[in-house]
Amino acid sequence: MIRTYQGTVYPWNCDHMNHMNVQFYVEKFDQATWNLFSSLGLTAKYMKENNSGMVALEQNIKYFREVVAGEVLGINSHFLEVYGKKILLKHIMKNLETGIVVSESELLGLYIDTVKRKGIEIPEFVSKKWNEI
Repeated sequence: MIRTYQGTVYPWNCDHMNHMNVQFYVEKFDQATWNLFSSLGLTAKYMKENNSGMVALEQNIKYFREVVAGEVLGINSHFLEVYGKKILLKHIMKNLETGIVVSESELLGLYIDTVKRKGIEIPEFVSKKWNEI
């Protein structure tokens, strides 16, 4: 697993229950996802130059503990599978002070041609590199 996100929970990330709202879990997992893709060479620059991109097909999030303002979070991520047109990955979010896992996310993504808006095969260099990470 590699560190793909680290940041602080701010008061504006919290809802009327005084814990981080689900939209900010999704935001932090999304940032981690793009950092993980970049580690494979699927950078914003590469995708723009090659008229390609990623879209989410499915995301499952598990919440284990409340997160409140002031907590510092880290997300470690890894690829579960890279095959055909799809990438399956997992994120684990921890409170960095306590080391406690607060949430996990699994995401299934589809590599697409951004002009045709259709799924395409993942480049060979990506399939080879994911085993190295």
